[in-house]
Amino acid sequence: MSPIRPHETLAQAYDGITAVVAPLDDAGLQRPTRCRGWLVADLLFHVLCDAQRALVALASPASGPADVDDVSYWRAFTPDDDGAGAAHAWWARRSAAAFDRPTGIVRIWTDTAPAAVRAAATADPDGYVSTQGHVLRVPDLLATLTTEAVVHHLDLVVDLPDAPLPAADPTRVAVTTMDGLLSDEAVRPAGWDDHEYLLKATGRLPLTDRDRVELGEAAGWFPLMG
Repeated sequence: MSPIRPHETLAQAYDGITAVVAPLDDAGLQRPTRCRGWLVADLLFHVLCDAQRALVALASPASGPADVDDVSYWRAFTPDDDGAGAAHAWWARRSAAAFDRPTGIVRIWTDTAPAAVRAAATADPDGYVSTQGHVLRVPDLLATLTTEAVVHHLDLVVDLPDAPLPAADPTRVAVTTMDGLLSDEAVRPAGWDDHEYLLKATGRLPLTDRDRVELGEAAGWFPLMG
């Protein structure tokens, strides 16, 4: 069996989010998420902006070399940058609130996400693109998009117990990202499943005393990503 290609994992990640939000009515889209201050509709708008950014990036070829890869890209987003995070959170909330109904965001998402995947499928896998002031290889860009989609999928379902969880292949991409942000000398606690690892690596869940013992000095590096 041939390995799954980067655009296919992105497709699975975006399809997973669609499976969460498409069945929801306006009330369901106003349920809370793991992201402080954001409802499901607000967070979906944030992910929609990511898909729109993907379309722009994939139409913005750049000459190499890349200055970041799919792991080092995240080091620019420090977890303790509360000021920038709060400003973006407020902007996203106000932007989402401008829709007449929350389901309007879902309609745009279901048009935009597949378009981003189609653009990813036709992009040169050996090419480079520019986004957010960086140059990345196309596969690395797609991995960053997949990682963010998986993490936010877990954020979306915190108050939606019947919603599907992220698929295995995109989850593996996100886990590989966290492994890269960790260290070759550190190993995640054996009792963590992939989703717990992602939630703790991104600060969604706190480390327990046992986690800290098992991680040792590496516990001080958490969260690995905001």
